[in-house]
Parts: sequence; C-alpha cells; structure tokens
Amino acid sequence: MTKSIAVFGTGPGVGQAIARRYGKEGYDVVLVARRREPLDLLARDLSTEGVTAHVITADLRQTAAVPALAERIRERVGDPTAVYYGPAAGDLLFVPAVDLTPDVLEHHLPVTLLTPLALIREFLPAMVERGDGAILSAQGAAVVQGRPYMSGWPTLVAAQRNYLQSLAAEVTGKGVYVGMLFIGARILGTPFEADYQRRLAQGEPVPDLPAADPAELADLLWHMHADRSRHETVVPAGLLDG
Repeated sequence: MTKSIAVFGTGPGVGQAIARRYGKEGYDVVLVARRREPLDLLARDLSTEGVTAHVITADLRQTAAVPALAERIRERVGDPTAVYYGPAAGDLLFVPAVDLTPDVLEHHLPVTLLTPLALIREFLPAMVERGDGAILSAQGAAVVQGRPYMSGWPTLVAAQRNYLQSLAAEVTGKGVYVGMLFIGARILGTPFEADYQRRLAQGEPVPDLPAADPAELADLLWHMHADRSRHETVVPAGLLDG
C-alpha cells in the first residue's frame, strides 16, 4: 500500500518543503491551499522527481467545508497516512496583549483551531484502525512562550498546541505519531523573508531573527516522525531557555 500525506497550507516555505521531503520518501502527496497556480507548479516539479502529487484547492477558513474536502482527498489517495497542518493566516496579526479583542481571536479561530480539529476527526480513525499514522504541524515559537506585543494569533495556536499535546498522549500507543515544530526564525523563500529584507535594506527597524532553510525544517520534522522519540522541537535550539 502506497503511503500518502495531505499537506494543508502548501505555501512557500515549510509546506512545500514537507511535500518534497515526504515525496522523496515515497509518499503520494496531496497539496492543499487556496490558490491553484502555485500548487500546479509544485505538482509539476514533484512529478519530474517521480512523486505522485494531487492538487486540491480549498479555503481552510471554512471549517464547515471540511467533510467535503476530506472526501475529495479520499477520492485521490484514500485516508492519508499522514497529515501536515501549517497554514498561516494571510492577514497574520500580532497585537499587544493589552489591545487584544475577542474579534481578533474570532477572526483567526477557524483556520487556527477549528479546521485542524475537524480534519483530524476525519482522518484519525483510519490511522488508529491501521495502527500507523502521523499528525504534524509547524508554527511560530511565540506559541511556546508568550512574548510582549506578540499576542493575538499565537494565543489561538497555543490552544492548538494544547489539543495536540493531549492527543499525542492518547494516540501514541495506538501507532499514531503527533509531532510539532516551533520556529523562532525567518524562513527563507517566504513573503515574510522578502519583506524582512526590504525593510532591512531601507534601514527600517527589524527584529534580530536567524534565518532557517525550509528544507532543513522539513527534514527535521521527517526525522521526528521516523524516530518518534519526541513530540516537540523548537528551532533554533535553546531559543526559549531561561
């Protein structure tokens, strides 16, 4: 039986790198994002590398559409062996905690917490029945430890992390691995990196962030999955020490 991975949030950066890394390991890949053109380009690139890739467009902000999305995926690959969830809100917003409002959280709630929960409920039963599966995510390191002026979106991803931690404790003995990567770096090849370099060149103040290669991050998550000895990793190592 061919293994497969559904990559939710196949944007530039980690999502695309995950697709390539798992394709290299012989997985069929389902590419899921809102815009079709970048997905088609990636699928063509993967096919030249001998990877079977399927393109599915979906708006992950629409939690009610998850059952239909899951059926579209099953039509292509059946129930996927692994699920990666890593979309970032297109209008990603960090706000001071003193300015955080219910409206900010409500706006980001579906894509950050409700949709991944709905997707896992769709695909987890087959993983448990098979005795093998993986649920993977990559998010910003602000999730792990609250930082001044960086509330808002991380508040909800912290709830996602809490859920995945509980899930990991419940399903590890059933053959399902849950792995989370928390990244405290700017990721090369992303719109954030392009804007960071623009601001730096114009002399604007920018945070002192290390750079991270998305291929190396995907490789790290793959080895976490293959080894299954830890559920969480923060990059760079020691970022949150002290």
